[in-house]
Amino acid sequence: MKRLYLLLSVALWLSACAPPPPIRQPLDRTGLPPTPAPETASPGPSAVNAGQPLADRADVRAFIREMAARHGFNTARLQAVFNRAYAQPSIIAAMSRPAEAKPWSAYRPIFINPKRIQGGAAFWRANETALARAERVYGVPPEIVVAIIGVETQYGGNMGKYRVLEALSTLAFNYPRRADYFRKELENFLLLTRAEGIDPLAPRGSYAGAMGYGQFMPSSFRSFAVDFDGDGHRDLWRNPRDAIGSVANYFNKHGWRSGEPVAAPARVSGAAYPDLVSRKLSQPKYSVVSLRARGVIPEASVRDAQAAMLLEFQGQDGPEYWLGFDNFYVITRYNHSQLYAMAVYQLGQEIRERHERPYAGAPVPERLARAD
Repeated sequence: MKRLYLLLSVALWLSACAPPPPIRQPLDRTGLPPTPAPETASPGPSAVNAGQPLADRADVRAFIREMAARHGFNTARLQAVFNRAYAQPSIIAAMSRPAEAKPWSAYRPIFINPKRIQGGAAFWRANETALARAERVYGVPPEIVVAIIGVETQYGGNMGKYRVLEALSTLAFNYPRRADYFRKELENFLLLTRAEGIDPLAPRGSYAGAMGYGQFMPSSFRSFAVDFDGDGHRDLWRNPRDAIGSVANYFNKHGWRSGEPVAAPARVSGAAYPDLVSRKLSQPKYSVVSLRARGVIPEASVRDAQAAMLLEFQGQDGPEYWLGFDNFYVITRYNHSQLYAMAVYQLGQEIRERHERPYAGAPVPERLARAD
């Protein structure tokens, strides 16, 4: 009995000296890193006062005075607009979240799937006349215009939920890393709404302030949007004809070469080709014939003198190699990503194939069924 008592006493003494068990952190379902302690926290969503009208801020009032002095805006009216607008913390959270690049094998199925292909064919049928005219005027084929609109907004089905004024203002005054860029876009937004007779509080778009079917930033809207149906307004939210003409004009102004290829699959061999792979967004600088001499063979008919870049994508079964031509580079002017440009190109090819089928209930190609 004394021995049992002694053992219990020792156990209680040891437990009293042991450190407390670690506190289990709650499961983070957002994918974001844990919030730092208050004394080390960096400025983020919590620093945005969502309950304060933007017009109450000194930096916003200074911006209003600048717009009045530089562009002749009525100070009181602009003050009233910003008095009904608020910063949005969720926008800073979205911009600040590290963007991890997906491999091609994961990126491709997001955009190249039966739903987007069928939607693209339907959008083409509904806007056949405008797409054909855009090709005549700007030289950009329908499948590229349709694919851009499909990738950006699913043919107008998802143009964004944020007030554009609030998105741009939040980033202009609460996101120091790119504040200058978004302040300029905010300036352009106010100028375009005045020119088009639009209430600045009405338009909605993405958390970065991109707008309409084709997700134009305000500076792109002012530079490249067109009144394609001649009704006196450039409406990229409700008028697909204006959106079609504007996307085609954007590509035309950025150097689209009518009738020339975009990309072609290639096979590689030897030891020279790895140094040829294009890792940066730059115009093609090698001729096809020079690439052939170094082990890069196009699997489509292309001119030997055609300028090309060698592209490498991580597919499900290993690396895929493609040649990208000048028009591929032009697509990257819309979104600075090789993955984006290849998705637009391949989606466009699938949409054209579906559009040209003689019946609507065509089976889904096996490669797309595998991708889904």
